[in-house]
Amino acid sequence: MEKYEKLEKVGEGTYGKVYKAKDKLTGQLVALKKTRLQMDEEGVPPTALREVSLLQMLSQSLYVVRLLSVEHIDANNSDDDSKSNLYLVFEFLDTDLKKFIDSHRKGPNPRPLSPSLIQSFLFQLCKGVAHCHSHGVLHRDLKPHNLLLDQERGILKIADLGLGRAFTVPLKSYTHEIVTLWYRAPEVLLGSTHYSIAIDMWSVGCIFAEMSRRQALFPGDSELQQLLHIFRLLGTPTEEQWPGVTSLRDWHVYPKWEPQNLARAVPSLGPQGVDLLSCTSIAGLSCWLELNVNVALAIASALELLLLSHSSFHIDLYKKCSSTIQLKESRPKQLWIIPISIALTSRSSEATRICT
Repeated sequence: MEKYEKLEKVGEGTYGKVYKAKDKLTGQLVALKKTRLQMDEEGVPPTALREVSLLQMLSQSLYVVRLLSVEHIDANNSDDDSKSNLYLVFEFLDTDLKKFIDSHRKGPNPRPLSPSLIQSFLFQLCKGVAHCHSHGVLHRDLKPHNLLLDQERGILKIADLGLGRAFTVPLKSYTHEIVTLWYRAPEVLLGSTHYSIAIDMWSVGCIFAEMSRRQALFPGDSELQQLLHIFRLLGTPTEEQWPGVTSLRDWHVYPKWEPQNLARAVPSLGPQGVDLLSCTSIAGLSCWLELNVNVALAIASALELLLLSHSSFHIDLYKKCSSTIQLKESRPKQLWIIPISIALTSRSSEATRICT
């Protein structure tokens, strides 16, 4: 890695350390993600191969962090340790959404994020998620820390696809321990290993609420506490509302709470914002959808159309685009509503300028 000068360690991703560095020849700032390779009879770790292949496919989008190059440093040529390392060279962005929210909550000048800025970030997040889903990829770890910001240009980009997983095979059984706790969908918390785009969209809704509140919507410190936070706000699901929920591996007998008014949980959102947060949408239909590539592309296309709409959410358009989906089980469509941001009610001139 003689081409780059490491400037400072800026964090640790899901599977490696991240450094701010400079290209010695051009002076360009980059982010180096260092992954130590445990070379064995299987060769390069599948997690590393997965992230590289996904990033190469997805990084053409403005709303996904761009992978510039991949460098493999063999143990025999490495100066800093005795094991092989894989360096992923990314474009450098100066902060992330978590730090940005924290600076507005507890910095020297505490203040809410402006509605137009929340709208712009939400638009870009949904565009990035739609891009991933249209290529058959679940992110599986969406959270403010994994959303990088170019503050000068007002651009948000999705990063850290270390847990990303293709979902082109319907109803595949996936890893249970995914997604940081506060942004984890209830079906995952309850032990389901069969899931699809719903888990990413749940995370999007939680992030939307957090931008408005400047604190997490469901800040649980254990899986049980996380579920209790969710049920207290949205109501405890029943078999009538969510068929099969009591058969999930980690289902227990929970207190029977009635759903609360979302406007109280996110008071800074206006009526349209609350409707957006609680609207029944693609993610709210089911986490057990029988998806194929064509359906996934239809969903992504519908999402983009909805995001670009100047009017409110058009449920008829969604129904038309999702009519080919075969539902096996569903979450409730009325009481048990998933907080998801699938469309913007309007786009301000600022959001249009930033996002186009």
